[in-house]
Amino acid sequence: MHRAPAAILKRPLADSVDTSIHQPRDPNTLANYNAWRMRHVTANLEVDFEGKRVAGEVVLRMRRVERGDATVKLDTSFLDISEVKIAGKKANWELEDRMEPYGSQLSIEVPDNDAEDVELDITVSTTKECTALQWLEPAQTSNKKQPYMFSQCQAIHARSLFPCQDTPDVKATYDFNIRSPLPVLASGLPTGAKDFQPGKGDAPGTLLYTFHQPNPIPSYLFALASGDIASASIGPRSCICTGPEELVGAKWELEDSTEKFIQAAESIVYPYAWTTYNVLVLPPSFPYGGMENPIFTFATPTIISRDRENVDVIAHELAHSWSGNLVTNCSWEHFWLNEGWTVYLERRIQAAIHGEPHRDFSSIIGWKALSDSIANFGEDHEFTKLIVDLKGKDPDDAFSSVPYEKGFTFLYHLEKLLGKEKWDTFIPHYFTVFKHKSLDSYEFKATLLDFFSGDSTASKALQDLDWDTWFYKPGFPPKPDYDTSMVDACYALAEKWEALNTSESSISWRPSRIDILGWSANQSVVFLEKIQTLSKPLKPELVDEMGGMYKYSTSENVELVSRYCIVGLKAKAQSVYGPTVDLLGRVGRMKFVRPLYRGLKECDDKLAKTCFERNKDFYHPICRGMVEKDLFGEGRGG
Repeated sequence: MHRAPAAILKRPLADSVDTSIHQPRDPNTLANYNAWRMRHVTANLEVDFEGKRVAGEVVLRMRRVERGDATVKLDTSFLDISEVKIAGKKANWELEDRMEPYGSQLSIEVPDNDAEDVELDITVSTTKECTALQWLEPAQTSNKKQPYMFSQCQAIHARSLFPCQDTPDVKATYDFNIRSPLPVLASGLPTGAKDFQPGKGDAPGTLLYTFHQPNPIPSYLFALASGDIASASIGPRSCICTGPEELVGAKWELEDSTEKFIQAAESIVYPYAWTTYNVLVLPPSFPYGGMENPIFTFATPTIISRDRENVDVIAHELAHSWSGNLVTNCSWEHFWLNEGWTVYLERRIQAAIHGEPHRDFSSIIGWKALSDSIANFGEDHEFTKLIVDLKGKDPDDAFSSVPYEKGFTFLYHLEKLLGKEKWDTFIPHYFTVFKHKSLDSYEFKATLLDFFSGDSTASKALQDLDWDTWFYKPGFPPKPDYDTSMVDACYALAEKWEALNTSESSISWRPSRIDILGWSANQSVVFLEKIQTLSKPLKPELVDEMGGMYKYSTSENVELVSRYCIVGLKAKAQSVYGPTVDLLGRVGRMKFVRPLYRGLKECDDKLAKTCFERNKDFYHPICRGMVEKDLFGEGRGG
């Protein structure tokens, strides 16, 4: 098999950052990253659609940071490793027994105990158990013509794609040399696509696609996608990539907002550091709303709702270009530093473009998501804390709205505590101090206290803050006093439906299409979420009337139709069972899939499990494993 030459270059930036080495802060890695650190990775890989594997060579340039340790230990999971070389010579290596949920530690002996740098050349292939990749047959794609492959490495799935230090506490620069018969995107700046001398086993028409990532990034931001991908410009420094048939619609959805989002974010923090910002709209099995892979955000097709109502997902993923991608949580125990900051910046972007009431409006929707997560875990659960204990645990199990919304609420509280004008001076300072670095919550606190140490009023307010309660208390944070001007009409209409539900014979009001005339889709979202919280579920016949009158049952906006289905499932309205099953066969985003399965299980356990068994191969491995746990308990979780 042909292999592109490794391009190991000097990376002064990667070698200069993160010089202050902490004791290992990440309990979810088996790598000895306090002794050796990845500085640069060259991925020379081939996408094999027939064999459903990615294979080739990965070259890791390691920097010694601690004397006395002659062994590099890396994270792997379900990988087929055939050879390891150091300086062109075969190295001694050993793959330890698997340790769930963290995989198998790869130990490599370094013969020169005085070496400062070492290059590990590892021949590797993914296997069918790989949790980072999803392979789609042509029939599972929109145009039914070509297969498709995409990766999702967050939180600890990069180790199933290549041996690495799979922790957000380590950052490296990357070169990608990817061979595939179909177009390729990766989390780097494209540097070319060209023919090459094909080797044995290369598919006809295979090209070499190359990318370079000059900013050091953690392994969870390593991203690949290959399929029938077309692109179009959506701004002076942005493009949209998706299937050819979806390109026109996706371009329309995002071209009005993307550059506005970038400029708004730059005015809050500082200039965008990644050159271009692009969006890849993936097939519907993608498990998240978006994944902030640098250069190319991977996004769910549910944002293409033909009404531009769901494009704020892009504001969120763009905000990650600062929060998460440049400044990173050192471990998943401090995930709120990534997501709380990102939600905060996302809503500041919304306020800058649409006006301040939109920020609180989005925050009210977020509070409902937080409430649902806390209800699902239980108010005393470890995973409802801002800082969680993940020792021995799978970070995927802790994934919820809590770090997003509880983290946002904390930052919003700090803004109100200090005053917006003062707080806004801290934002660019924070993102400058920790640029290209990883941090924990205690460093965040220390930096904030230090920044305001010369301001007696602000300093006292921060010293008096109950930090331990914010960091460690499970359950709800104090609820902010949000501006409800944009939701008052939603709540008022919900009250009318509640009255109709409890005393239908004595109320004169009847639903009409004018009830929601002029509403945004998100106002209908708030209305439906309010209906979900009524003390008594709607009568099934009222669910049907609502769906028909307001056209929720036929909406193309998944945010709306999924919430309408939840209303119906709470009412045990059999008319929504079929549409729910249909939706679960078309959408793989966990935000929708998991609540719908939980609701369907409460109504008809057999139907829910039958639906899952029929669709499980459609879902991404991460989603499939989480739904299995929801439906069957821990024993079936993947």
